[in-house]
Amino acid sequence: MHPVFSGKLCQFLSLTPSILFLGVIYVAYVLVGGLIFWKLEGWYLVFFIVSSCITNKYSLLAITVLKMIKAASLSGLSPDSNDTADGFWKFTSSSVFAATVVTTIGYGNIIPLTTAGQIFCVLFALFGIPLNVVILNRVGKYMLAIERNFSLKMMWWVLTFLYFVVPMLLFKEYEGWSYAEAIYYCFITLSTIGFGDYVADHNPAINYPEWYSCLMAAWIFFGLAWLALLINHSIDLLESVNAYMRGRQNAQTQVEESKEQPEKGLKGEET
Repeated sequence: MHPVFSGKLCQFLSLTPSILFLGVIYVAYVLVGGLIFWKLEGWYLVFFIVSSCITNKYSLLAITVLKMIKAASLSGLSPDSNDTADGFWKFTSSSVFAATVVTTIGYGNIIPLTTAGQIFCVLFALFGIPLNVVILNRVGKYMLAIERNFSLKMMWWVLTFLYFVVPMLLFKEYEGWSYAEAIYYCFITLSTIGFGDYVADHNPAINYPEWYSCLMAAWIFFGLAWLALLINHSIDLLESVNAYMRGRQNAQTQVEESKEQPEKGLKGEET
């Protein structure tokens, strides 16, 4: 094996164990957080509806009905269907919520309503966000090492296809969005803006495949690392342009100064 290629391969493989270890910790952290959110929030809506009905045995006041509708909508219940998009905080939806917390996407389509859930959300984010930053940084360096060590110039086109084109097609197929809406959702999600006006896997009228949520979670995680790396490249490009413009300006200043020096010398000789 060529020694240069062997060195690059060893450098590339040396990054793998630490990323796998951090990945296991990250996944475990999100799943445990999802489990706790599920246990803290899963009972709340049922308890709220039952207690409201008991309190108002014969006449449900309008304000109580509105509160029930609000609590139901924030828990994923749709008035148009008996199904729920997030199923009263099922384990899968709770894990997705935990992932949106640590990634700071925060769609706002589902929120913790109990005091315990809100306090836990603060503590969970307090440690989860730094963990997310660390592992995204490692994954970004890993992807950058692939690009530099193996000179995969086509990697950006492949990743663009994987993280924008393929999701766009899937969202158009399963969510019923237009291409513009799908690409808009992809960028708003991966840039962690997270307006919440479009949320995938959240329509109670659609029966999603079992693999849909898992694929979305993987897409969000690796897509965040890729977009962060792409933004870093954009920053490097802007800095290079800025350095070029400064160098050009300095060169022009030096030329003007060199022209002024002979003129000053001639004036001195005349005096």
